[in-house]
Amino acid sequence: MTLLTRWEPFREFSTMQDRMNRMNRLFRESYSPEAPEEALTTTNFAPPVDIYEDEHTITLKLDVPGVEEKDIDVRIQDNTLTVHGERKIEKEEKEENYRRVERQYGTFTRSFTLPSSVDTGQVNAHYDNGVLKISLAKKAEAKPKQIKVNLGSEKTLEAQAQRKAA
Repeated sequence: MTLLTRWEPFREFSTMQDRMNRMNRLFRESYSPEAPEEALTTTNFAPPVDIYEDEHTITLKLDVPGVEEKDIDVRIQDNTLTVHGERKIEKEEKEENYRRVERQYGTFTRSFTLPSSVDTGQVNAHYDNGVLKISLAKKAEAKPKQIKVNLGSEKTLEAQAQRKAA
């Protein structure tokens, strides 16, 4: 019986890219100035972030579990918000006993360009249960203004305004 398979010309490129990335990582780790055991478990990583906005604030939530508050640095410079931190590997554990290491350790840096509507003087950062929440207040002129809609024709509105003026 003949088996038909769908030909996907770019599947081989994806496989080749994965192999190249793995070789590159192993090459860098083998020439790491750190101990070989630590080189296998420490890397730079980018914690995931959610950003949402309402009429008064822009809020960022970064997932950084296992990072101590003292290892987090939040700065605003030149209209750029930068969050830098480090997740340290627990030294009590023996690396040779690990079967698998999937958690990422090492330093991270995330930078965000802020819109001109943000008041950089009113920024709050709060860390709780592995989530860093940064609230950026908007400037008063950037907040939406509600405009009252009047009913009736313009002539009627003009006449009402004239009566009030008289």
